[in-house]
Amino acid sequence: MQTNFTPQQLEDPHVDFSEKILRKCVHCGFCTATCPTYLMLGDELDSPRGRIYLIKDMLENDRPADENIVKHIDRCLSCLACTTTCPSGVDYMHLVDYARIHIQETYKRPLMDRMFRNVLAMVLPYPSRFRFALQAARLAKPFGGLFAKIPGMKPMSAMLALAPSNLPAAIKLPEITPAADASAKSGRVAMLSGCAQQVLDPKINAATVELLSRLNIEIVVPKREGCCGALVHHMGREDESHLAAKNNIDAWWHEIENGGLDAIIITTSGCGTTVKDYGHMLRLDPDYAEKASTISALAKDITEYLSSRELAPSDRGANLKLAYHSACSLQHGQKIKDEPKQLLANVGFNVVDIPEGHLCCGSAGTYNILQSEIAGQLKERKLRNISRVKPDLITAGNIGCLTQLSADVGVPMCHTVELLNWAYGGSTPKGMENLLKK
Repeated sequence: MQTNFTPQQLEDPHVDFSEKILRKCVHCGFCTATCPTYLMLGDELDSPRGRIYLIKDMLENDRPADENIVKHIDRCLSCLACTTTCPSGVDYMHLVDYARIHIQETYKRPLMDRMFRNVLAMVLPYPSRFRFALQAARLAKPFGGLFAKIPGMKPMSAMLALAPSNLPAAIKLPEITPAADASAKSGRVAMLSGCAQQVLDPKINAATVELLSRLNIEIVVPKREGCCGALVHHMGREDESHLAAKNNIDAWWHEIENGGLDAIIITTSGCGTTVKDYGHMLRLDPDYAEKASTISALAKDITEYLSSRELAPSDRGANLKLAYHSACSLQHGQKIKDEPKQLLANVGFNVVDIPEGHLCCGSAGTYNILQSEIAGQLKERKLRNISRVKPDLITAGNIGCLTQLSADVGVPMCHTVELLNWAYGGSTPKGMENLLKK
């Protein structure tokens, strides 16, 4: 793609980086074939190629974002299916990330939109606030349909629909969990406990610690660790996302200097994609650039890490047909596709792919709240595809996907690490008890 930025514009490192991305696009349109919003809406401007044109026009002409640009950028899921398909290697992820920063800095959203985004940024990254909000949501849940009819209040209706009727009890993980056999200790890792996940399903983290300890790995959960910053990052709130990243880097760096770390384990793939991007996010920060790069290199999805270990085969999952839902942030963001399925097949599951597995389920962080209609259509499409394979149970590696689908999927659905923990002698995931009696 030909660009016409001035030398003065290219002095801005963000613009300079974006210009290099834009020049790689050759207008081929391969991205439109795998873009969920283009497939659902049929609008060129709701495809990666169309959004690239909008971003180019906005940045090249040094214009503030307008309502039309914001509408189409907001509709982007950041599922990154386009980056998997693109033959030219266009770095769409970082381009749309910068477009969102530009929107945040130059566009004043309508009042209700600003309000909901501020609430999400102030609540979701903080487990205690999030838990309180979900407890309050149970009281308001019966009024969800009413909110849907009020202009500007659809996000409230979507939030109430997603809020669970019952919250699981909190599980406080120890700061250090030793290897089960200290004399055979084979590694030391930190684990990101996350924000939403530890409230919505704390058993995922508990299963991870249980499994790793049994594999004779020491697990550290630093007290200072917090939200990875993904939520505010995808809202274009650059300063807030950088603060979150620096907080975690400081916490993990302390562990690197005091005992060392073989890896930083992440069980929410959306978080993993962001932590692996810390090196890029903070590349211009003289105090954190090198540390951020080191942290990004240490970050591993739990299935990525387990695939590097020599795990004994098992037949515990035999006779169970398991549908594997590949989270976008895992298959497109981190390019981890086969490892989870191989681990599950290695313990006896009959692992089947879901048709159109490259398409997003509609969760995408806060997308199912802020773009609930499109998210709902994608959810229904995903549920139809799951029903086609008639599984006994379903697994995924991302809490957002589990929350989006599990209430309506009709069969047990749990995190991949919970199944692996069970297969290697750990506790039984919720919903599997009846399957095991058959």
